[in-house]
Order: sequence, then C-alpha cells, then structure tokens
Amino acid sequence: MAIDRRDCEAQDRDDPLAVARQRFELPDGTLYLDGNSLGALPRGVAERVGRTVREEWGRDLIGSWNTAGWYAAPGRVGAMLAPLLGAAPDEVTITDSISVNLFKLLVAACRMRPDRTEILAEAGNFPSDNHIVESAARMLGLTTRFVAASEIASAVGPRTAVATLSHVNYRSALMQDMTAVTAAIHAAGALAVWDLAHSSGAVRLDLTASGADFAVGCGYKYLNGGPGAPSHVFVARRHQAAFDQPLQGWFGHADPFRFDAGFTAAPGIRAALCSTPPMLSLVALEAALAAFEGIDMARLAAKGRALCDLFVSLADERLAPLGVELASPREGARRGSHVSLRHPDAYGAVRALIARGIVGDFRAPDAMRFGFAPLYIRFVDVFDAAEAIRDVLGSRAWDDLPPVEAGAVT
Repeated sequence: MAIDRRDCEAQDRDDPLAVARQRFELPDGTLYLDGNSLGALPRGVAERVGRTVREEWGRDLIGSWNTAGWYAAPGRVGAMLAPLLGAAPDEVTITDSISVNLFKLLVAACRMRPDRTEILAEAGNFPSDNHIVESAARMLGLTTRFVAASEIASAVGPRTAVATLSHVNYRSALMQDMTAVTAAIHAAGALAVWDLAHSSGAVRLDLTASGADFAVGCGYKYLNGGPGAPSHVFVARRHQAAFDQPLQGWFGHADPFRFDAGFTAAPGIRAALCSTPPMLSLVALEAALAAFEGIDMARLAAKGRALCDLFVSLADERLAPLGVELASPREGARRGSHVSLRHPDAYGAVRALIARGIVGDFRAPDAMRFGFAPLYIRFVDVFDAAEAIRDVLGSRAWDDLPPVEAGAVT
C-alpha cells in the first residue's frame, strides 16, 4: 500500500516531541535536512550571545571571567550535556575542536599503554579522524592499522594500545554496538576512543553502561551550537587520575593564575582543557542545549529512527525506479539519524533540491545525504523531501542551473 501524506500528518499530530520544533528559528520556505552537518538555530541563542557581547564583554569586560561565570563555563556546560551522553557531570567538558580533542585522547590513551605499539582505527572513517591517527602515531613512533568498523572487535590484539572508531559513520550512518565493541577492545587489553560526531543529540547514548573509556563529540551538528561550536570530551572517571594529554595549556593547569613555569595538571576532567575557551561560541552552545530540556533521549532516538525508516520506505517506493540505491543500513537499529542515497547524478540533484529550498548535502562520489534531526523535523517533511527528490530526478532539474563557481562550498 502506497504511503500517503495524510498518514504522515497523523504521525505528526501524535508526536510527543512535536513541541520541540517550536524551540527553533526555522526559515520560511526551507526544508532543512542538513542538521547532521550544521544544526538549526534554537530560539534564544542569538539573544544570549548578544547579551554576552553587550553586557558581559562590552560592559563588564574582564570581570566577566568571575561575574558571568566564564572561567567555569567548560565544566558547567559539560555537566549540562552529560545526561544526553549517559555520562556523569564530572566526566564531560567542552573545549577545542573534535580533531584537537581526538589527538589529545589518542596520545593520552597510548601513554596509558606504554608497552604497546599500535593504534587500530576505522578504515573509511571521517578523513580528519584518520589524519589525526596517523599524525599521533608518527609522533609517538607507533604503527597504525586501518580495518572496517565491523572488524575492529576481532582485529584488536596484544600490540594494540588504543582502538578508535565512530559510533555512527558520517557517510553511511552505520551505528556500532558500543557496548560489544568496547568489551572486545578491553578483552584484548586496549583502550577505546569513540567519535560521537553523528551521535550526540541524535541517538541514545550510555557511555557509562557501555564501558567507554574516552569519547569526543561535536557541538554544531545535532546539538545545534552554531558553526564551529566547541567540541565535547568524555574521560571516564576511572581514567582521570592517569590522564596525561599532550597539549598542556594554562587552562588545564591545577592553578593557572600562579603562572608557574612547570606544569601540574588540574584534577579531574579539567585536565582535558588546553587554552582559553572561545566564550561566544561556548555560551551559544550552552543556550542551545536548552532545546533538549525535558526531552527523553530514548524517545528522541525512537523518533529519529521512525523518520529515517519512513524515508527508506519512500525511497524504495518512489525513488528506486529512478536508479536510487540505499547507501545506509536498512535496519533502523543499526543506523543513526541520517540516510544516504546513491545515484549517478547525486551532485546535480542535491544542487537542484537546494535551489528549491530543500537542503541536504552531497558526499563524493555519488551520495545524497539527508539528516533527520528529531527535535525539529516532522514526518510530513520526510514525505515532502522524497517527493521533491523524485521530481528533481525525473525532470533532471539540475540541467537548468547555472554552473558552480570554482571554490564554492557545496
């Protein structure tokens, strides 16, 4: 039986998370399906940043490190985020970028396994992650080995100091069983570093119950913290005393205002910090997290799965006859909150969709990627997106578009 838009409208009426959509500034005429790259703007964030600029910076100046709580902000915002990750408040902090934090965690983990000589990593992971893996290994004099994510658990061995992989793959949305993979890594005596870039704020996480050692995540995708929002770092409490990360900056010092020549790491999660935090970005992320207030992550993850399941069914029904192939797991339990489709004209199709106000993204060589952020995407949005893709592909709408300027971001 064909899927009807009225069925999707009924799902939206029954959606207990529908109220969360009102917490976002969504532009009229745009169907935004790229929250897996940059989240939408939550209400109140612009006002909060403006107040920080006008009052805390403009009026109170340097005093705001104390009066506005700037100094404590990395830990305070980390504690706000921790429940969404299934972590304790003192195990999460906000700092730097994903790449910088991944470097810190890999080096720290290797230092905790000094007799081991290998970093095991996911082949096909986001390229920046594996660039960092190679650089850290070269600096430490270690070897690297890259295997498919599905092979990490069986490939870890007695030489492996640390294994690192994404919980949800950036391209396919394939989601790993964090508990099982971490247990296999631990059974071989190694440590695990998880990349949560496409997980935090979109799927249910329980870092504590999963036995995770270290994790790094993104603030500007499903957490909606704004372009370049700082990353988050998880260090399990049991590892914090031995945590020796390589970027020894003054904000991670036990007593930074003593200005000692020597370095003594701060206790606990604060040791993951390096330098002065970017306060405008940090307060934007803090304000954005209010969009998750009262949201049950299990219910959010279930909605995300249902949105993606609907899109997969629509792709089978309406897009497969046009040469579209599913490039994500069909089984919802093995998939994050985005779906990738393959088509030879994917690049042109995504351009044509964006020209119509339907924003997804393209990943070379032939993938159309669509993110279904459960806080603000509706079931009717999924239906309308599939219909638009069918029309664009059927009409070759990209043939009427002007050529792309050299160097443009697409």
